[in-house]
Amino acid sequence: MILYSKCLLLAMAMSVGVILPSTSGFADVQTQEPKSASGNYLAGQFASQTRDVSYAAEYFSNALKQDPQNALLLERAFVAELSVGNIPRAEVLAEQLIKINSRHRLAHIVLGLSDLRNGREPAARAHFEKSSYTPIGELTSGLLTAWSYVSENKIREATEALDILDRNESFGIYKTFHEALISDISGSNAKAGALYQKAFDESSNSLRVVEAYGNFLERHGQTSKAREVYEGFLNASPGHPVIEQALVDSERGTTKPFIGNAKDGAAEALFGLASALTDESGIDLALTYSRLTLSLKPGLTVAQTLLGDIFESMKQYRLAIEAYEKVPASSPLRTNADIRIAVDLNEMERADDARVRLERIIEREPTNYEALVTLGNILRNGSKFEDAAKYYTAALSTVKEVTRRNWSVLYFRGICYERSKQWQQAEADFLAALNLEPDQPLVLNYLGYSWIEQDKNIDRAFTMIQKAVEQRPNDGYIIDSLGWAYFKQGDYARAVEELERAIEFQPDDAAINDHLGDAYWKVGRKIEAKFQWRHAKDSKPDDQLLKSIEEKLNNGLKEEPTPSVASPTIEKRT
Repeated sequence: MILYSKCLLLAMAMSVGVILPSTSGFADVQTQEPKSASGNYLAGQFASQTRDVSYAAEYFSNALKQDPQNALLLERAFVAELSVGNIPRAEVLAEQLIKINSRHRLAHIVLGLSDLRNGREPAARAHFEKSSYTPIGELTSGLLTAWSYVSENKIREATEALDILDRNESFGIYKTFHEALISDISGSNAKAGALYQKAFDESSNSLRVVEAYGNFLERHGQTSKAREVYEGFLNASPGHPVIEQALVDSERGTTKPFIGNAKDGAAEALFGLASALTDESGIDLALTYSRLTLSLKPGLTVAQTLLGDIFESMKQYRLAIEAYEKVPASSPLRTNADIRIAVDLNEMERADDARVRLERIIEREPTNYEALVTLGNILRNGSKFEDAAKYYTAALSTVKEVTRRNWSVLYFRGICYERSKQWQQAEADFLAALNLEPDQPLVLNYLGYSWIEQDKNIDRAFTMIQKAVEQRPNDGYIIDSLGWAYFKQGDYARAVEELERAIEFQPDDAAINDHLGDAYWKVGRKIEAKFQWRHAKDSKPDDQLLKSIEEKLNNGLKEEPTPSVASPTIEKRT
């Protein structure tokens, strides 16, 4: 992924006469400083579009040096520097930016936070107010303004500042939670307790609400109630390391205040917003808010982990690893960070390194369910099915009772058994997974398709696949299963109809093209059948499927066709 992006950047820059600066992956390329602002801009634009923020910051900043009066370059460089966490540089650019765009919301937030860090609270509030002209700006400004008043010990003004959030009903939980934090830090214990309870009642699945409320209860002698709060969360999210550590701290009596000062409160506000913005439409803002959170509170490990999660969502695995590596060894999130690093290494086609990291975790934590499952997944994706099945089995052995939460592990182990030709065990796992999750389309499809291939339980398999298609009407692999079920039943016209629909969603899948070729042949469309088989051959089939395709291209489809090879298509449906 990194090599591909860099090569495209190199080609783009060379097209305007620029040689890109060297990077760790390109030590063998002779490089020099860019000579063209336009070349840097184009490279930065491409890096920004592919969300490679480190390269974007490098190229936009270089372009700005060459054309310092360019407003567009200024804005792009500002956002890029902020995205890579270069806050001092972003502050300098923000000062320049508001001179040409006095309503630049993010620039005002950056400058307001700079003032807050340096004890210039009124100046901070002036910037926050100027950023408050969109819903997200109003929410951000309201929370940060409140904490700026806390910094001056003006608690009444702080709570009044939160009233702006009443304008939007969806902001209610933010107001309740932060008013609780402010009441807590100011010593208004009765009010804080009531507000924490209200926030918990509204959002008992929120990690930070649970942490803060449990923390408050512990500090006020209500240890048993704190345990109830923590254990309730763990019932829904078993093994969460942060809450498990909170339980340990509670037993040791080592609980420290959740929020220590106003800057911590402002960081909490930004972290909460970043956490809520991690869908595709808001992820770029989530990245900048995460960076700003860490600029206020560098030791907030949940924010450091969130930063890694954001880069993963952007498919920037190198940057995700860099973020996770900064989680300290003493943090309860360190093991989780190591697991995510292993996943990212695997995405970067470094499966051996991923396996080593996971094996180290398992060596020191033999019952770590997530590490065992993750290693099983990586081995399964690498077609090491027998080894993967062993890790799935080890993971299942760590749970007291196999429940609905474990259906996917049974399903994955079933795949491994099926692929390693242990059908009896595979079938048992698929049926067990369906017993836990009866309408799960992946399991319905895999088991149904496998039965169809074996000419077994045809009616039941057909019903299962139909149910899977109803749930995933745009999934080409599942539609293919339905088409193949019709084929096996001898309804070739309907098979063609469904398989043509599957091809629309997965035009380059070898097995689906092979299936459609078979169906065309059976309805007498032999020229089209050979076209589909050729396309299947060109779509990188595995050796077994390739042999079958070549036989059909040479001799056509036998009267009693050899069953199409199931595994390549099945495997992609997982």
